[in-house]
Amino acid sequence: QVETREDEEQNVKLTEILELLVAAGYFRARIKGLSPFDKVVGGMTWCITTCSFDIDVDLLFQENSTIGQKIALTEKIVSVLPKMKCPHRLEPHQIQGLDFIHIFPVVQWLVKRAIETREEMGDYIRSYSISQFQKTHRLPEDDEFMQRKEKAIKMVTDIFEVYKPQRKYKRQKGAEELLDEESKVHATLLEYGRRYGFSRQAGKTEQAEDKKIALPPGLAAAGKAEPCDEDDLQAAEELRIKTLMTGMAAMATEEGKLTASTVGQIVGLQSDEIKQIVSEYAEKQSELSAEERPERLGAAQQHRRKVASLNKQILQKNKLLEELQAKCADLQAKCTEAKKTLTEVKSSSEKLDKELAALETIESQADSSILQSLRALVAMNENLKSQEQEFKAHCREEMERLQQDIENLKAEAVENGEEQEPNKIIEQQYKTEKDKLQKIRLLLARRNREIAILQRKIDEVPSRAELTQYQKRFIELYSQVSATHKETKQFFTLYNTLDDKKVYLEKEVNLLNSIHDNFHQAMASSGSREQFLRQMEQIVEGIKQNRMKMEKKKQENKMRRDQLNDEYLELLEKQRLYFKTVKEFKEECRKNEMLLSKLKASSS
Repeated sequence: QVETREDEEQNVKLTEILELLVAAGYFRARIKGLSPFDKVVGGMTWCITTCSFDIDVDLLFQENSTIGQKIALTEKIVSVLPKMKCPHRLEPHQIQGLDFIHIFPVVQWLVKRAIETREEMGDYIRSYSISQFQKTHRLPEDDEFMQRKEKAIKMVTDIFEVYKPQRKYKRQKGAEELLDEESKVHATLLEYGRRYGFSRQAGKTEQAEDKKIALPPGLAAAGKAEPCDEDDLQAAEELRIKTLMTGMAAMATEEGKLTASTVGQIVGLQSDEIKQIVSEYAEKQSELSAEERPERLGAAQQHRRKVASLNKQILQKNKLLEELQAKCADLQAKCTEAKKTLTEVKSSSEKLDKELAALETIESQADSSILQSLRALVAMNENLKSQEQEFKAHCREEMERLQQDIENLKAEAVENGEEQEPNKIIEQQYKTEKDKLQKIRLLLARRNREIAILQRKIDEVPSRAELTQYQKRFIELYSQVSATHKETKQFFTLYNTLDDKKVYLEKEVNLLNSIHDNFHQAMASSGSREQFLRQMEQIVEGIKQNRMKMEKKKQENKMRRDQLNDEYLELLEKQRLYFKTVKEFKEECRKNEMLLSKLKASSS
């Protein structure tokens, strides 16, 4: 056994370690029957496995281990901690000696790491489940949001279309070119009907230079005078706007509309330019009046004829357009119907594929002999069904032929006057054929009954999945029964122990009562005193013999318990080896299946 430290500080650290493990989720630390070594080392192995750390160490923890197993387990734990980048150092003898002062920081770090790992995995699993849910499902709030989003987008686009900027004026080709950037920006804004004042942050000299550059030669003198107050500045800006507007012409959409701003701009022009425009208008009007000829009437008639022919062509094209639209609607309806039938066919084919895959999996799990017998029965059933259909078709043809014969015989009987005898013959034939049909139906019903019985027998044989489920349920039932049996056995043992204790206590009480009752009588004389002492010595000797017997019995039970414990540990080792072998066997089976599938694929 390993020497351990037992003091108050160690007990305090042990309680803190157990509280940490219970808070982290290791509830086996609450079991009172376990030793402190099993609780602490079990908690450390649980934390290491919870951290999902990739380690090449088999941390198989089992309770009531031997000294060698404990040493091996502690050495494995100590070798794993540096790989996990634990900041605290720990030695195997400190774990075996239950040095909880040095074990506590390591356990604290492991619990913190385990909680962080669980939180990370929880967040990852939660986000993964949410993403998988959002791939195939949508909440009602999402549908409502999508509907509102479509409406909002449509409304915003409509508003943009209604309130988009419209160009009202356009600079003429022969207009004076603008040199400074501020005048270009202002002219562009004026083209869209916006009027803004110039910035007043620049100095007076810069404003004067800008005006000298932007104003035409006729207005250069007005621009030379530097405005001294705001009214002069505003008047200069209005003059500049009017000058910029002289080089612009109204767009096609704005022609024919005379707004108040255009009237003000026209009135604001200089009188010389107005006179020039009036003279140009008079010259153009005189040219137009000189060009008018008598041939103007023929041109008007030609124009009317062209308009009439164009109207006819428009009507014809409209009719053709309506016919094409009707054909297009019919084709669209046929296309939608074809798409619906295609989707239905695709869904039915997917269902059939799923059913075939399920049947193939069931077939791979079921017994081959049962499958062969089932296939033979199914083929027989299909053969019988086809024979039944052929027989029904043959019967219909025979019935039609017989009915035709009956009609022919009736016609001949009416002609010859002999009707009674053929009727009797026909009735007899009908009865015989009806009896034959009834016999065939009975045979068919018997065969169907046999098929149903065989199908029931096939269904009664459990499959591999059902057998594994039965095995799991039997194992669970066995574990439950064994736990109940163990608990009952413990209650019986406790009852027997308490009963024996009660018997011995009653004997002790009776002995003490008899000693107390006879003590005064025995002390009265010397002879009775000696006799009393001899009886007491005999009683003490009997008690010693009983004690020796009980000690011997206790030693035998202890040896038997140690023997059973060794057997139990051997069985646990065998169980572990069995589980390991089964795991390896499953892995080899999986590899075998993969190789077989690859072989089949390469051969095909």
